[in-house]
Amino acid sequence: MAGAAKILVVGPMGVGKTTLIGTVSEIKPLSTEATMSQAGARLDTKVRPSKTTTTVALDFGRITLGGELVLYLFGTPGQQRFLPAWKDLARGALGALALVDTRDLEASFDAIGHLEDLDVPFSVAVNAFPDSKPHNEDDLRSALDLLPHTPLVICDAREHKSSVQALISLVSHLIETLTEAS
Repeated sequence: MAGAAKILVVGPMGVGKTTLIGTVSEIKPLSTEATMSQAGARLDTKVRPSKTTTTVALDFGRITLGGELVLYLFGTPGQQRFLPAWKDLARGALGALALVDTRDLEASFDAIGHLEDLDVPFSVAVNAFPDSKPHNEDDLRSALDLLPHTPLVICDAREHKSSVQALISLVSHLIETLTEAS
C-alpha cells in the first residue's frame, strides 16, 4: 500500500497520545500542549493530579511505514469539552488508534464510542504504564465491549518500536477492512 493516510490518535486525557506521536514522528511534532488554567485543572486533574499541561487543539506528526506509506498522525484533545474540535479532526481520517489506560478503562468509553458513531475503523492500543496491572485480552475486550474483529495490542507509547507496532496493527486492520469492502 503506497500513498498517504490521515490517522487519528484518540483517547482520554493523559493516556499518552502526545507521547506516542512524539515517539514515532520522523518530523518535529506539532504540539498544542498548554499549561492548564485553574478552571481546567479543577475539571481535568481529578484522574491525573500530577498533569499540568494538556492538548488544546491537536498534536501532529508523520511517519513513513515500509518506505511507501506515509501516516499523518493527528492527536485529539482528550477532554469531552473539546469534542467539536475532535469531530473536525476526524473528517477525512482513514482510521484511528484508540489509546486506553487499564488504570481507568471507563475513561476510554467516550473516545471509542465517538469512533463507532463516526464509523471510523479503529484498533485499540493499551498503553502499558509502569504502575498498571496486566490484564488478559478476553477481559480487556469484554470491559471495552470490543467487537471480535477489532485489533487489540499492548504498547508503551514511550518506546518507538512498540508504538510503531501499534500503528502497523491499525494499518493491517485498515487494509483488511478495505479489501473486504471491495
